[in-house]
Amino acid sequence: MSLKQLPEIHADHRLSKAGFDLRPDAVDRWEPEVQASAGDAETSISIYDSIGENWEGTGVTAKRIGAALRNIGARDVTVNLNSPGGDFFEGMAIYNLLREHKAKVTIRVLGVAASVASVIAMAGDEILMGDGSFLMIHNAWAVAVGNRHDMTDTAAVLVPFDAAMAALYAHRTGMSEAEAALLMDRETWIGAQQAVDDGFATGLLPSSEITRTAQASGARKPLALIEASMAKAGYSRNARRDAFKALFPGTPSAAEKATPIAGPEVAASLQSLLDTMRV
Repeated sequence: MSLKQLPEIHADHRLSKAGFDLRPDAVDRWEPEVQASAGDAETSISIYDSIGENWEGTGVTAKRIGAALRNIGARDVTVNLNSPGGDFFEGMAIYNLLREHKAKVTIRVLGVAASVASVIAMAGDEILMGDGSFLMIHNAWAVAVGNRHDMTDTAAVLVPFDAAMAALYAHRTGMSEAEAALLMDRETWIGAQQAVDDGFATGLLPSSEITRTAQASGARKPLALIEASMAKAGYSRNARRDAFKALFPGTPSAAEKATPIAGPEVAASLQSLLDTMRV
């Protein structure tokens, strides 16, 4: 176990019925070029993308984090975190993997730790906030498909999951679960100093530890924003993948290498695809 006795968040198999996706507001604040300036590569893990599988193949999964932790072994580990969130199911699994690590876990929030990325941040024995960084906490946000009975069932499944997150935030901060739940209801953005003052973090990270790598951004943020907006509009994950495949034929890396097209042409192409998929 990590040095702190942190609560486990239990998975509910019924959560698989809901599609957990990125929130557009979280992606909008995310700056993927913000990364750690240096560090011990052997004992550090970088989470610089959305949580869970994504179309580009760059998403951070529990499988990847588990493999990294096995390679590190029973040594102190540093997790550099800048993520807009994503799949709550994957994020919950990553949190549990980190809380079970057999040495000290230091989480460094370099840019944003939004949505389920804020849950991952809570797995640290030490949580350091970078200059200008934010945590964002909210209730579980999902896209579900079905009739009213399916929707009622999905809502019922999310209730205990929200309660588990509130309990985790309360455990870290010392506030009551009701106070944590209220912050989640308000979809609260928490700045670096406020995170320390409220107990969400243990300290601040010097600005010298953070850099901006222009090459790191590419098309990742625009693609993530488009996908998040489509998810919010109710398009299924398969429909979103079909849209990207039509726009960027070939492998997902084609999106990064594609020759830029005039904005109105892209918008018209995307709208045409959405119209054909709308039932």
